[in-house]
Amino acid sequence: MKAFIKENLQPAFRLLLIMTLICGLGYTLLVTGMGQLFFYQQANGSIVTVSAADGSKKNVGSQLLGQPFTESQYLIGRPVGTASQLSPVGKEQEDLVAQRVAFFKALDPTNQQAIPMDLVTQSGSGVDPEISLEAAQYQVARIAKERQISQEAVEKVIQDHTSGKLFGTIGESRVNVLGVNIALDELE
Repeated sequence: MKAFIKENLQPAFRLLLIMTLICGLGYTLLVTGMGQLFFYQQANGSIVTVSAADGSKKNVGSQLLGQPFTESQYLIGRPVGTASQLSPVGKEQEDLVAQRVAFFKALDPTNQQAIPMDLVTQSGSGVDPEISLEAAQYQVARIAKERQISQEAVEKVIQDHTSGKLFGTIGESRVNVLGVNIALDELE
């Protein structure tokens, strides 16, 4: 029995210990270190901090996660919450979209434009921080009216927080909702 343990189990336990050190500790430290060295802001949550009038600083969110804005003076992003696994053609999804369409119509009854799809459907992750340029432009008149500023001023803020296509050709232009709302608050 002692020979069996020495020949079979000791090498297995040594290998387990070595692999635990390599994979459990070494790899984790390597990846964490590389993240901190090369992607410091993203590795630490891309936290957005604003300065208050009294000089204090306050964390207001992350550039990488969508926050729920529902007030009419703000740019409203995609629905935020748990990622949905609903069928795109199912009754539950249809009801959710209808509720969101009703929300936007009640928020701005004078706007007769078609509501962009990304304002009434949830992203795959449920926390998308950006919307399409079309969805942002759909909201310009309402925001300008609520804040009593010109539509041009709102459009300028949106343009300043718009990212172009990846490599100039892939995808579509995207607008960071939190960035726009912070900039709009700073206008006042």
